[in-house]
This record gives sequence, structure tokens and C-alpha cells, in this order.
Amino acid sequence: MATIKMLDMTGKESGNIELRDDIFGIEPNEYAVHEVIKNHLANCRQGTQAAKTRSDVRGGGRKPFRQKGTGRHRQGSSTDPSQRGGGVVFAPKPRDYSYTIPKKVKRLAMKSALSSKVLDSEMIVVDAITFDQPKTKDMVKMLENVKAGTKALIVLSDKDENVIRSAANIPGVRTTLVSTLNVYDIVNHTSFIATKDAINKIEEVYS
Repeated sequence: MATIKMLDMTGKESGNIELRDDIFGIEPNEYAVHEVIKNHLANCRQGTQAAKTRSDVRGGGRKPFRQKGTGRHRQGSSTDPSQRGGGVVFAPKPRDYSYTIPKKVKRLAMKSALSSKVLDSEMIVVDAITFDQPKTKDMVKMLENVKAGTKALIVLSDKDENVIRSAANIPGVRTTLVSTLNVYDIVNHTSFIATKDAINKIEEVYS
């Protein structure tokens, strides 16, 4: 098992924590991570874009000009895409971009993302994160103490409104729960900050 130092909110060492090799110590699978991130972004798409085809635009009831003798190309409808005000060729219509991928690929991608944070020394384990009241200044101070990067993901085991609201106004900082943790957020942030309880819960879920 890999062992990393555990910090408190002041940035001082408060012991060591052992991480399971089957979750935090595997060789990252880039293909699985790529597939899961692609799936996540596709599922986030609203798919509400739309444009009018020649059957949707107004007009087209009569031939715009006679067939011969005008010196122009022959045209049978004003809704033709080649005409001003005509429809769009292969116009986009509302659609669902979401799709599913195998659960085994999702689990492999999650373990790969977590392992890559350990390999890159971007994982920070804090014994506990607690605030008496929501205060952005206190959260900024804690992030400075633990030497977090400009983009930090804070993972909690259970919902704590004081912590969530303290981090809400800090650019690049995001809070999440173990139950809503996803590969995209892990990869998209330079620092992975997790409480001791969150690490235990992750190992419980993905063991």
C-alpha cells in the first residue's frame, strides 16, 4: 500500500494514511479515462440547437420566376437553400447526445484518475475540513496552508454547507461528495483534496 502524509487545516502533518493499491496504485489506463470523459461531456450536452429546413421556412407556394427567358437559373421554390431566406441544408434539430458505457470501464477510469493524482503528487489528504460558519477567507487560508494549486477539487464524505459555501466564490475551486465524484472533475483540477473520511468512503465504494 502507498503511504502519503496527512495534513491538518493549518498545513502541518497529522500522521500518515495508507492508500489501497487496487484503487490508488494501478497503472492509469488513458483509453478508459478518455472514453469516460467523452461520455460525461456528451451527457452534459443540452442538444437544443435547431435551424429551419426548406420545409420549415415561410413561403414556397409558387414558382418565384418563370422557367425560361430571365437569364437566371431555373428555380421552383423560394424555400430552396440556394435562395435568400431559404432553408438550411441538413439543419441541426434537437436531439439527445447521451449514451452509456460499461460499468467496468467507468470503474477502471475512476481508479486510473485517482492513481494518476497519487503518481503526480497532486493528492492532498486532510484529516478533517470544518468551519464554524461559511467564510471564504478561511477557505482561502486553508488552501494556502496545504499548498493547493490554482484549480482544486475538494472531496467530502458527507455534505457540509459551511465548507461548500466557503468555497463557492473562489475561482477554480469546486467541492463535491464521494457519491457525486466523477472522472472529469478529477482530471480537470490540478489538486485533489480529500478528507480522511472521504478516502475511506472511496475505498469502500470502489473496493
